[in-house]
This record gives sequence, C-alpha cells and structure tokens, in this order.
Amino acid sequence: MTRREICSMLPGLLPAAIGIRAFAQDNTLPSATLSFAEAPMHVANNNAQIRLMMRGKLATGEGLEVHETTLPPGGAPTATTHHHAHSEMWLVREGTIELTVRGKSYRLEPGSVGFVRSNEEHGIRNVGVIAATYFVVAVGPGAELQE
Repeated sequence: MTRREICSMLPGLLPAAIGIRAFAQDNTLPSATLSFAEAPMHVANNNAQIRLMMRGKLATGEGLEVHETTLPPGGAPTATTHHHAHSEMWLVREGTIELTVRGKSYRLEPGSVGFVRSNEEHGIRNVGVIAATYFVVAVGPGAELQE
C-alpha cells in the first residue's frame, strides 16, 4: 500500500474513530446522593468499623474513595505507619485521634481536619477514652482500589 493510498483513506476513517469513541463506556462516578444508612459496613481485624460511602474514578481521572471509620479507644486502622500514592484527608466527627506525619504527631478533635499528601509516611490512632469516628477522603492514584 502506498502513502497516497493510506492518505486517501484517512478522511473515511475519521468518522469511524469518532463513532467508536462515542460508544465508549463512561466508567466515572456519576453525580449522586448517598444514604449513610444504606452504605455497606464491615468490621476490620482491628475492630474498626468501616462504612464505605463511595469509590471510583472522577471524570478528571483521579481515583476517589470516601469512608467513615469508627475506632475503639487505643485502636489504629493499620499496625504501622505507611505511605501510598494517593492523598488522604480525615474529618473528625467524634473522639480524639492522633495523626502522625513523618514522625510528628498532631491531636485532632471533633471538627478538626487532617491532611497527608501523596507518598508521605503517616499513621493514625485513637488516643481518647471513647470511640473515635471520622471520615476519610482519599484522592489520587489507587484511591479507588483501596480496601
């Protein structure tokens, strides 16, 4: 096939390429309202109660996951500090948690917000005498895949 023949076929291929794209499935999160009472809840190995609110990809390509965690006094969602590619934000509803970021600890009480950017070493634990409840908003690479 010559270059001239290939170039003469391009105008005919363009509508076909546009048509294929038009039929591509949109796998991003739709606009929605979410009922807290209907969100699935499970108990993790560390006795943390986790209620998944939403998980998926945003239209702009970032992963997103939102859940609520309730930790018993002294509890932590992970055994050690860790890091990951996505960023995380904690919005505290009840109790007192300690957020450790790169070895420095911060006390968060009801109404407080904590944020850790991508790939920073962090950990969280309940340092209060009652259960601590907080929402986690994770955004970025892999957030939609976390469990």
